[in-house]
Parts: sequence; structure tokens; C-alpha cells
Amino acid sequence: MFKATDSVLFRETLGHYPTGVAVVTAVAEDGHPAGMVVGTFSSVSLDPPMVAFFPAANSRSWSQLRTARAFCVNVLAADQEPLCRRFATGGTDKFDGVRWRPGPLGSPILEDAVSWIECTFQDIREAGDHLVVLGLVHDLAVERSTLPLLFFQGGYGRFSPGSFVATPDPDLIQAAQLAETVRSEVEDLSAEFAVNCGVLVKIRSDAVQVLAANRGSVPDPFPLGHRQPIIPPLGAVFLVNSTTAEVEEWLRRAPDDSRDHRDVYRSRLDKVRECGYSLLAAEPRLLQRQQAALSAFEQSDRLPRHERAVRQATSELAEVFCPDLQPGELYDLASIVAPVPADAGLPPMAIRMTGMRDSASVEEIESWVHRLKQVAGSVGAAMTGARG
Repeated sequence: MFKATDSVLFRETLGHYPTGVAVVTAVAEDGHPAGMVVGTFSSVSLDPPMVAFFPAANSRSWSQLRTARAFCVNVLAADQEPLCRRFATGGTDKFDGVRWRPGPLGSPILEDAVSWIECTFQDIREAGDHLVVLGLVHDLAVERSTLPLLFFQGGYGRFSPGSFVATPDPDLIQAAQLAETVRSEVEDLSAEFAVNCGVLVKIRSDAVQVLAANRGSVPDPFPLGHRQPIIPPLGAVFLVNSTTAEVEEWLRRAPDDSRDHRDVYRSRLDKVRECGYSLLAAEPRLLQRQQAALSAFEQSDRLPRHERAVRQATSELAEVFCPDLQPGELYDLASIVAPVPADAGLPPMAIRMTGMRDSASVEEIESWVHRLKQVAGSVGAAMTGARG
């Protein structure tokens, strides 16, 4: 039986479970703002919408908050640790220099918090040396979609999701080194057609650009080291020689896992396997939507809600991915990508061409594809030789 005297063990054990950090604020009965830090805040009910937090029963900050008619839970961002420490200390000057605005019920909403939830008191119950405070939600909003502040093992921290800028990885380092050995061929291709060319490598579920040659008339939208999630239909060139299990994993990254959508993505993959390259038509509306989603994803440290937006926007590119080229028609292309044939010991790689001129004929596109596949073949041979 656990003994109450083992409080250190209790704290240490539960400290291995990370919790979000919030500041509960209110305007006390005396008209002054009051606030306290809580690491035990939780949603309780959807209907009616209720939340809960658990203050210490003997907390002086709580005794001030209790006199208010409403309170606001401010979820702190990862860069707000100094603000958190300010509210975690005692004293009556916690709000000195702190920027806030009143919520709909008058409770302080702290500037730059991730989100806020304003409530009235629904119920207060004793729970040992703490209280369970239930709040009925009246209003709420996301103010800044960024990473939250966490409390873990007695200290503050944050999530560390993958970055858009590639981090060290053995396969990535090897690919970058091999790409440098064929830089001249990629640069020659870029200069020959006045386009942008980049060497891509598949690292787990992302495509990373490890070499860039930019001779196109428009800037390359993808900087060196850019990491982009591989979501159907994009990334099909990396799956030309993949197993069924790898293809299934790729399909599962799509936002819609229905049979109809899977059939569409499989048909696009089959076409890439048959042709040996992929085309993406330059449909401004769809491309701008995807670029906006990618930008928001990057700025938010790859938060899940932004990742869902990227998945949706990328999946919509299926309608302009690998279009059927009709003789006599003119096309605007966003990219052409060809896989780099190499031995099984290398991570999947590809060469991407962007920045082509608008209104290209089928004959001109075929000339671009021919040279791109030619260079991809020689790059693959050179890389295999360099590795050997």
C-alpha cells in the first residue's frame, strides 16, 4: 500500500508524465486581476462544454480567484516560460508589465497565449489537499497556433517535432555527399534549359532537397535542405520499385483513405511506373493553397492541425498530377520529377525540374523529360560508382 509519507516518490513518478502549463486568470471581487499557474488542466465534457483545473486548497492565489464571477484558462506557449515563472511566484504584482485584454466576461486574456477558455464556476469539490474546479465554458479561441509549454520532471520544456530544415541523418548525409559528386551534370542541365534543378532524397516519409542548381527565370520555391512531407499523389517517383507494404504506407498518409481515393493514387503511381517520371501541371489555385498550407505548417513547428491542412491541400493536386498530354496542346508545368536509378543500398533519390517556361508544347516537354531521365540515369550510375 502506497504511504502518504512517500511524497517525493509520488512527485517523481508522476513527473514522468508531461503536462501542459496554463495560467488561470480572473478579476477578483476587489476589482484587481488575479492569476495562478496550473499544470493540471483538462477538458471534461463536450455537452455541456466543461473544463477543470485542480488548485491547492490552501493557495492564496486560488482564494483570490474564487471571489470572481468568472475565470479564464490561458494555455501558455513554449516561449512563455518567463511569464509562467512570474505567475508561479507569490506577491500582488503579478500583472505588472503583463499585456492582457478583458474577455467577454471580463477575465484577463494574456497576450501571445496559445489559446484561452473563459468559464463560469460550475462546481468546486474537495480532493485531498487539492480542489476540483469545474468550469462551464462560455467562450474560447486559438490566439497563436504554436507549440505549448510543458512541465516535465520538475522543469519546463516543449515538444520537438520534425523541422522543415533537414536534421543530421546518416542516409541524408550520404545522399548529400553523393549528390555533390554529380553537381556539374545537374548544373549543366539547369543551364541548358534555363530551369531550376534539384536532387531529392527520401528520408522516411519526407523528401529533402540535397542539391540545387537554379538557372530558371523564376526563383526555386524549395531552398536547399527543404523537407517536405511525402503525401499522395506526390512522391510517387520514390515508389517506382517499392514493395506493397511501402505503397500501403504511402497511401495511408492521404487525408481520405477511401477505396475510391486509393484507386486514384494507385493509378497515378502506375502511370509514373510506366512513364518513368511524373508531371505536375501548374494550376495556380491548387498550388497556392498547398504552398500556404506548407508555410503555415513550417511556421507552426509542424503542428497536427497544420499537418492535416497540408495533407488535404496536397491530395487535391491529384487532379493535376500526371496529366495526359495531347499533341497540339500547350501546357504550363510546375514540375517534372524523374527517379534516380541506383542500387538497393542507397536511399531513394530523384531529380526535380521546376521554373520551366509557360505554354510549352508536347514536343518541348518530351525534350525536357528525355534530358531529365538521361541525367538521372547518369547520376545514378555515378552515385553507385562513387559508393562502390
